[in-house]
Amino acid sequence: MTFDPQTSKQDQAKRAEIAAEQAYVSMLYDKLDAERELADRKFTEALRSSAEPPQEAAERETATATYSDRLAQLKSVEQGLCFGRLDFAEDATDDEPTIYIGRVGLFDDGDDYRPLLIDWRAPVARPFYLATAASPEGVRRRRHIRTLSRRVVGIDDEVLDLGAGEHTDHLGLAGEAALLAALERRRTGEMTDIVSTIQAEQDRIIRADMNGVLVVQGGPGTGKTAVALHRAAYLLYTYRRQLTTRGVLVVGPNSTFLRYIGQVLPSLGETGVLLATVGELFPGLSATGLDTPEAAEIKGRLVMTEVLDKAVRDRQTVPEDVLEVPVEGGEVLVLDRRTCERAREKARRTLQPHNLARRVFVDRLLDALADQAVRKLESDVLDELPEIPLTEDEVDSGPMLDARDHATIRAELAEDPAVQAALQSLWPKLTPQELLSDLLTDPERLGSAAGDVLPEREWRALLRKPGSLWTPADVPLLDELAELLGEDDTEARARRERQRREERAYAEGVLHVLEQDDEIIDEEVIRVRDVLDAELLAERQEASSNLTAAQRAALDRSWTFGHVIVDEAQELSEMDWRLLMRRCPSRSMTLVGDVSQTGSAAGTSSWDRVLRPYVADRWRLRELTVNYRTPAEIMRLASAVLAEIDPDLTAPRSVRESGVEPWRRSSSPDSLASDVRRWVEEELTALMEERGGGTLAVLCPHAEEGRLSAELAETQARAGFDDTGDNPRVSVLTVDRAKGLEFDAVIVVDPEGIAEASPRGLNDLYVALTRATQRLGIVHTAPPMPALSGEQTSSSAAG
Repeated sequence: MTFDPQTSKQDQAKRAEIAAEQAYVSMLYDKLDAERELADRKFTEALRSSAEPPQEAAERETATATYSDRLAQLKSVEQGLCFGRLDFAEDATDDEPTIYIGRVGLFDDGDDYRPLLIDWRAPVARPFYLATAASPEGVRRRRHIRTLSRRVVGIDDEVLDLGAGEHTDHLGLAGEAALLAALERRRTGEMTDIVSTIQAEQDRIIRADMNGVLVVQGGPGTGKTAVALHRAAYLLYTYRRQLTTRGVLVVGPNSTFLRYIGQVLPSLGETGVLLATVGELFPGLSATGLDTPEAAEIKGRLVMTEVLDKAVRDRQTVPEDVLEVPVEGGEVLVLDRRTCERAREKARRTLQPHNLARRVFVDRLLDALADQAVRKLESDVLDELPEIPLTEDEVDSGPMLDARDHATIRAELAEDPAVQAALQSLWPKLTPQELLSDLLTDPERLGSAAGDVLPEREWRALLRKPGSLWTPADVPLLDELAELLGEDDTEARARRERQRREERAYAEGVLHVLEQDDEIIDEEVIRVRDVLDAELLAERQEASSNLTAAQRAALDRSWTFGHVIVDEAQELSEMDWRLLMRRCPSRSMTLVGDVSQTGSAAGTSSWDRVLRPYVADRWRLRELTVNYRTPAEIMRLASAVLAEIDPDLTAPRSVRESGVEPWRRSSSPDSLASDVRRWVEEELTALMEERGGGTLAVLCPHAEEGRLSAELAETQARAGFDDTGDNPRVSVLTVDRAKGLEFDAVIVVDPEGIAEASPRGLNDLYVALTRATQRLGIVHTAPPMPALSGEQTSSSAAG
């Protein structure tokens, strides 16, 4: 081997550069450790403070929350703390000629808070993502710093000064070497951030203004999810004052997806965002049941608002003729139809929700019953009196019972069990769960509510057995019912008032004991009451809440968020949109998705159609056009399916090739499970040889999931878990559960079955074909559809 002195000098120079960067990165970690120690000490001090006066108690809570958040942030940025450096041209800036960029800002408090590390979200860091050789923005050189734990393992430089040497600009990519290295890394079961490799088109979306509805349309692999999460982190950094109290909601398509993205925001220094599916947005409810596809689609229609409104009105009844109410004492009072109709009409005219309007209905009927009881009582008294002629003055003396007597009788009737039962039968106090459960399990109730707006075949498809589990499609219906029913908090407020009085009485007793202390005898000594009255002492007995905005929001159905981000937004039904718009009255939203990937029958193929009812045409569209995930070989095959969906749709451009063509194999229904197991094991071997491991997913129709899962159970156990230790290396999934996920290798089983399973089956197949980052296999159990004829794929692997 010939020794090349030039190469040796380059290696030595690079090692020296890495050593210099190591010294700086080590200094940053020392600073990070010091900041952690300080935050931890302040947090402990805040917890230990006595906080006797109420003002100090409030200050302690604020300090505790502040230092707790800061400590969580500093702990979350351990990996990849510093990932970039910008060297500016001499005349390009009046500030530092060199800045380092990382996950969090660090400053030298001994040198007038000189920035040691710039938060990636700060405006000064933006050229790291936007600068190009054609538009360098004053940047002479951009350096990507690769670290493993706290050790610098590599650097990649881009010289943006055209006079300083050659440069590359493949597809306009910034940091191409670092980007491609990141894309080639094997996948785990958790998503990683892209903070060190954000591209210009992504950066413009991440930093867009918070106000209004921003729709991000992007094909498979364009980084929609990553952009959405980085946008959440950016908004919390830039608009912290507005968003700290209201919080940010990130909505994902399923719980698997939420687990997949769960570590991204903490790694970006943000821990206060609520991650949820639509099915998790009704506090206290576990929506783990499954609807039939037809039932889920019907429940998602906007017409369900009419069904629910009618279902509520159906529960506001009147008797056919009269309703007899036997009360204590043996009397029988009567509520006639006319009286009940008038009470119902008066209650409905208030336009209040059902449970609040009920108070008007109940008041009117209690008045009627009390009047009736008073008349009966007076009549009974008169009947018992001896028949003595009355004088003129006695005749004009008015009723025997006064207003106080009337009020007493009315109060007694209100507590009478028979009266309460009668009122409950006519206008029941309802919860959303009670009403929806009754509606979906009773053909008579459902037919009455839905018969005018849904064909009988469709409303009968909604019926289910009593005791069935709640489903995700039920949640928007429950939320709608919560609005229609309202919450009568009269009893809750009464309980709180009783508790407050008890606490105040206790506080009065404490103060009395303190004032009788024998040691307090000097008139000039300040008395306890001089600095603390009973009201303030009682307030101190109440439990304080240190919950974050996100934690409080998770417990409160009526919470409204400062910003809402929705991933896979094309899958939402009309009722889902209604729920989310209720959660965000400011309409500050970021919606990411791809209408060509819509798989749900309740989903949409038009952003304008779902948004127009809420914001008219006041929404803006941004598109992502570069595919970072899917190799060109796989994308060529997927593009043929996309053309079947809509010839006018254009697939995103892939930035790389893997060198591995998709393979196709055939199997019979009888041998499918065993064949798939054999091919899975072959793919795992290939991943180990090529990449040292990785993740593999088998994507199949619902009908095959159980059989394939059972067949692959032993293979999954042998393959074990990914590098995080939490997620299996081999997964068997239906396409709806794979949305938003990515794997090193994917085997799509029975693509024709996937395509034929629903009216949007081709969309599901397109999703399935674009989950792989390296290798794709297709297993046919029937003659292949034209788009998968194999003309553009390799047949060398056919078995």
